Amino acid sequence: MYHRRPLTPRLLRVLLAALLAVGGLLLGAGSAPAAAPAAAPAAAPATAPAIAPAADNGSWAVYPVPASKAKNALPDREYFYLEAAPGATVSDTVSVFNTSDQPITFQLYGADAYNTPRDGGFALRAANQPQLGVGAWAHLKVNRLTVPAHHRADIPFTIAVPKGAEPGDHPGAIVALDTATVGTGSNGKVAVGIQRAVGARVYLRVSGPAVPAVTLQNVSVSRRAPLIPGLGSSSATVHYTLVNRGNTTVHPTLALRASGWFGGTVLNAAPKDLGIDLLPGQSVTLSVPWPHPPQFDHVSLKLSVAGTDISATAGTSFFAVPWFLVGLVLVLIGLLIGARRLRSRRRRAQRGGGWSWRRGRVRVEAAA
Repeated sequence: MYHRRPLTPRLLRVLLAALLAVGGLLLGAGSAPAAAPAAAPAAAPATAPAIAPAADNGSWAVYPVPASKAKNALPDREYFYLEAAPGATVSDTVSVFNTSDQPITFQLYGADAYNTPRDGGFALRAANQPQLGVGAWAHLKVNRLTVPAHHRADIPFTIAVPKGAEPGDHPGAIVALDTATVGTGSNGKVAVGIQRAVGARVYLRVSGPAVPAVTLQNVSVSRRAPLIPGLGSSSATVHYTLVNRGNTTVHPTLALRASGWFGGTVLNAAPKDLGIDLLPGQSVTLSVPWPHPPQFDHVSLKLSVAGTDISATAGTSFFAVPWFLVGLVLVLIGLLIGARRLRSRRRRAQRGGGWSWRRGRVRVEAAA
């Protein structure tokens, strides 16, 4: 009967040395801490500019009316910041400045704002879309007018807040839409009609309890790594979803921290301004690059979002494993074990009894 003999100390030392060598290569390639993308140096504090930037597209601009009613007065407010109680009405004036060389006819309307899901940008509902907030509550003195070249028109408007309006922020804009359609196409045939619009943002707050709240969810990591650690660079992208579940606009920052089994802290990214105004009830899916993540480790990643009166955390974990190299090591170990067994059988046959392989034939040797 064939009895399996235990591995000798010599073979165990060989296997252990091979595993330690591979492990050293993997750790050396993948355990170095990966720094977050370098943040731009903080700008030195500056006093508020005397001239506020206006929303414009190179042909016309839309902005809150300047305090000075002079024709050549420059904008001194960037946006409309208004507050009213439910059932109250607020009023202001919007300026439309035609900077082009031709007269332009505009359609004027109020629009609700929302965040674009892809990057969190501030976007506005179109005139033919349903309006529920500022877009439905705003009433302009005129809804259509023609502004001569290099002239400014000032249009009064009111916002009548319904009695049952929910407290909190209701962002929107007063929009000036060029009624002319710009055609694009080929072979002399117009394929698409485009209308251009510019809006001055309106940040309306309805009086009542302010409840800031955000959640962080759907955290995942996509990775790219070389087949063999150390023979190329690795990269990763962290994906996540931010949801504003409160009734105020938030300006979040994001911090990342990751740790591994072997290398301790492998990522420690300081809080960074995301550069978005996350509006109430909106959600956005964002991503952040992670250069040089570990190539062999078990990584636990934690994301932290913070802002004025808000905070949220979420995380995920993953195995960073070079499967090609792991498979190669397993094959080598299998070959070593197979060679050891074959050698053991030959030695046993030489001592008498058992099976022997010689000159490509099998023969039975008599026991001594």
